[in-house]
Amino acid sequence: MLSSVILLQSFGMHIDDLVQIDEFIEHAQFHSEQYGDNVLVFISKHYGELKAAHDKEHQEEKQEHEKLPFQHHSHTMSVMDFAINTGIPELNTVDILDFRTFNFYYQPPFSSLHSEGILQPPRHA
Repeated sequence: MLSSVILLQSFGMHIDDLVQIDEFIEHAQFHSEQYGDNVLVFISKHYGELKAAHDKEHQEEKQEHEKLPFQHHSHTMSVMDFAINTGIPELNTVDILDFRTFNFYYQPPFSSLHSEGILQPPRHA
């Protein structure tokens, strides 16, 4: 459920847009009956290039237009910062000290069982 909400929001859709889908369908049917508009013309009149002209010509439908989904405006802004380091070079030098201390020592394994011959393969008698 959470991943589907994140997916919808990445497309710019909100939960309230999904709730208002029935208003979208009813208004599209109204446009089909009243003006003979197909779905593409309806979308163009309410979300595309014909929106300004349609809003100007049909002020009586303003309340229905406000109930349609996808009417919110979201803006994305990114800020880029560039800083030039003008510090004193003498202060920027770093001395790398190489300390080699070893915490592990290898000791070859010693087993008395191996030297006594206990771990030998079986022999045929």
